[in-house]
Amino acid sequence: MSIGLLCEYFEADEMGIKLTADSMNLDVKYIPFRKISIKLGENALRVKSKEFDHTEQLKEIRVVLNRAQSKNRRLIAASFLEAIDKPSINPLNVEFTCFSKFRTLLKLFKNGIKVPKTLFIPCDVLEVTSDRRMIHNEEYIADLIMQELSDDAIIIKPDAGTHGRDIRLAKNREELINILSETTPSLVNPLGVLAQSFIQKWFYDLRIVVFKEKGKPPYCCPKAMARAGFRDFRTNTALGNFVFDVDLPQYIQDLASKCGSVIAGNADVWFIALDAMIDFSNMPEILSESNHIETELNRLETLFEEFKRVKRDPLKKKNFVEWNKRLETAFKNYKSSEAYNNVRAVINESVEKGKSSILFHEANACPEFWEQTRLATGYNPAEFLLACAKSLL
Repeated sequence: MSIGLLCEYFEADEMGIKLTADSMNLDVKYIPFRKISIKLGENALRVKSKEFDHTEQLKEIRVVLNRAQSKNRRLIAASFLEAIDKPSINPLNVEFTCFSKFRTLLKLFKNGIKVPKTLFIPCDVLEVTSDRRMIHNEEYIADLIMQELSDDAIIIKPDAGTHGRDIRLAKNREELINILSETTPSLVNPLGVLAQSFIQKWFYDLRIVVFKEKGKPPYCCPKAMARAGFRDFRTNTALGNFVFDVDLPQYIQDLASKCGSVIAGNADVWFIALDAMIDFSNMPEILSESNHIETELNRLETLFEEFKRVKRDPLKKKNFVEWNKRLETAFKNYKSSEAYNNVRAVINESVEKGKSSILFHEANACPEFWEQTRLATGYNPAEFLLACAKSLL
């Protein structure tokens, strides 16, 4: 009985899953999902590349880890797997919700979970009529956003975007109109405009992993990863921000488990990473420590840059095991420093104080984890992902 690992490319996460599966004596087989053809018809289904026929291998696989990085490709993969009755992690309903930030927020809001003030306008900024006239809606949409959110700063983001790309901050009407004028329909923003009030999250947000094995209750990992930095209002790790481990209060663990269940609906098994932030706007005593934190982050710069240098090392593709040892050593040096522990202590204290002000704002059905989440938190999400798959065998 095999577990399928479906992906476009074999990157660190996929190599980490394979390494972990080997240590757990689990048989994992690679399913390419890019340069292949899926043929339907004549009462048969075939999956082939130019060189190989994967049809028979796919029949032998009992459950699939859907690790396609492109949200659109992952959604198609989930639809395909559901059509051939092949269980996957995550199933189609989870992928469909996580594909859209607004769909995710709607589900959370409906179930009483606090989310940022959000506005979705299902109107494109620039419309082209049947007689080729151009209708510019920038000012109308800007006025509607400012009327409904009435905040000093407003975030515009693509509904299906990732890694902090194309997320823009507007501090006044003029900036908002300029940002809207550059907002066009795309794969990551198929329709309309998604706007949110700017949340004073201080210098970090949280990445929280939740999952459910078949026959067991949802589980929230007790440690989260804080993504931190003052250089930008976006704290995504893809933008080079620092990472720290955070002890989650039981209140947040329970709430995160509820979020996962709400997003997953009736799915027996799922694995989701939640993005959340604490609103510190009414806690000025916490924000007053910013200068101290900036000093500590500056002290960490050299150690964290060395870790990022190892991340970029092409050895990863040639000798993953040796590269992984070097990565772990570099992160251990970073994590064991005095400055790391000083910042970590402040984050943990602020999370405990602000736990009731936590807001959940995004869910990811295919999170990156090997290079940073695993090392920061001390747990290996690949083990949880594979446990979910094993529960379906």
